[in-house]
Amino acid sequence: MRKIIVNEKYNNKKLNSFILDTFPNLNKNTLFKALRKKDIRVNGKRVSDDVVVHSGDEITIFIIDDFLYGTSNFNIDVVYEDENIVVFNKPENLSVTDDNISNITLTSIVKEKYGNNLEPCHRLDRNTKGLIIYAKNKEALEILFDKFKNKEIEKHYYTKVYGILNKTHDILKAYLFKDSKKSLVYISDVPKKDYLEIITEYTVLNKDIKNNTTTLDINLHTGRTHQIRAHLSHIGYPVLGDGKYGTNEINKKFGLKNQFLYSYKLKFNFKGNNGILDYLNNKEIILENIK
Repeated sequence: MRKIIVNEKYNNKKLNSFILDTFPNLNKNTLFKALRKKDIRVNGKRVSDDVVVHSGDEITIFIIDDFLYGTSNFNIDVVYEDENIVVFNKPENLSVTDDNISNITLTSIVKEKYGNNLEPCHRLDRNTKGLIIYAKNKEALEILFDKFKNKEIEKHYYTKVYGILNKTHDILKAYLFKDSKKSLVYISDVPKKDYLEIITEYTVLNKDIKNNTTTLDINLHTGRTHQIRAHLSHIGYPVLGDGKYGTNEINKKFGLKNQFLYSYKLKFNFKGNNGILDYLNNKEIILENIK
């Protein structure tokens, strides 16, 4: 969030011109999205239009600094790299590819910093943090696409949920429907039309009785949109900080504005022909120091 004061130069000028001139690296689509969501205030009043501003007006902008100041402000850590792949630690509030919120994506950033040859091999939700693999060449990309499709790469997630799970380990099965218009998914315990099967395996890592939370390792057997968050919420254990499938009152209690969910471990369990990536078989890449 940033507060700026309109100077004399922009007296009786349009709000958008003032903001875009003040933040030259801000993408127009990001600004338009913020207006639609009423994330911009003029003298404390929410606005959704390109209003006229005056000298001395206070403009409050609820857009994260990374978008206001451009891609150079993003710090993308490299966790592992070799001649064929690179594994990044993706920050939150950043999509892997275009999502109609901003043209700034993880892929656009890493291409700018590390070369246009990099391509993502899988996806993470916008607010999910952690490990994501990019291929450096076409052959590696095709191999990894095939390995993910055939479930030869384990994707483990670290999360905290509200509530104490009774079982220390379980493999949950259900069915998921994606409503693209609402950007929501729905879970059913029984098969329904247009619902796809989901399988979510969890292992309890820690129980915090005092705070009524459980820390879990999640092993995704299927990789549907919002699967972890929606599935855990469906069984009564929402991910802390999740504003979409969780509870705002609980999130406020823990002071979390974004979901506590990390892609923290990748394990390569290759079978058959592994081509130029055979050396990765049985390798684990783990994200340390999760906070």
